[in-house]
Amino acid sequence: MLAKRIIPCLDIRDGRTVKGVNFTDLRSVGDPVELGARYAAEGADELVYLDISATAEGRRTFTGLVSRIAARIDIPFTVGGGIASVDDAGRLLDAGADKITVNSAAVADPSLIDAVAAKYGSQFVTVAIDARRIDGRWRVTTHGGRRLTDRELFAWAEEACRRGAGEILFTSMDHDGTRNGYPCDTFAQLSLLPVPVIASGGAGSVQHIADALTLGRADAALAASIFHYGEIPIPVLKRELRARNIPVRL
Repeated sequence: MLAKRIIPCLDIRDGRTVKGVNFTDLRSVGDPVELGARYAAEGADELVYLDISATAEGRRTFTGLVSRIAARIDIPFTVGGGIASVDDAGRLLDAGADKITVNSAAVADPSLIDAVAAKYGSQFVTVAIDARRIDGRWRVTTHGGRRLTDRELFAWAEEACRRGAGEILFTSMDHDGTRNGYPCDTFAQLSLLPVPVIASGGAGSVQHIADALTLGRADAALAASIFHYGEIPIPVLKRELRARNIPVRL
């Protein structure tokens, strides 16, 4: 069995790492370069950086930040936020990112996935999906969760894979920041996709992450709060997962 990945997520706003609950009430939790370097040293398998404001000026600032991150850390990292064209993706990959993630722009124009995958390869393209459950149906949202769409999670994930996504990063808005656990049944269904799936939204304990990787059959678990606030150090998490016979790199 392939090793499961542990991925700290760093949401970036105005050059700082921030964290909230259900995508709101954001507060600063530290410098993104220093936090990333610490997580890399502690044994994180990858990092994800998301520019959640993603204004035009913010994207330029973010590109400079990506260069600083690439110069400092030695593990793969994915960046996203405001990527709306092949040129946007290329600028961040040229700055040192290992992968890019597309979200809102891909929902608006799904051919963006085809275009980026055609130029750079599917292995460089992660499609991030933010959704909330409404009347028993997972509805996809965009613009940091602020806009509800008519798209349904599973159909959109399948389309993204057909168009060239090399990975799916699903965040449950209902669970994000609550530390009440991941929706494992949903991740188990997503695990039928032909690409790796990253579970995001709701980690509050070692058990939650273990559940996402076993019951949810996710290929990786992404979390933020538990790492940012030092509640579960990465080495401790990995030792606990190993003790439960979940394959992770130490």
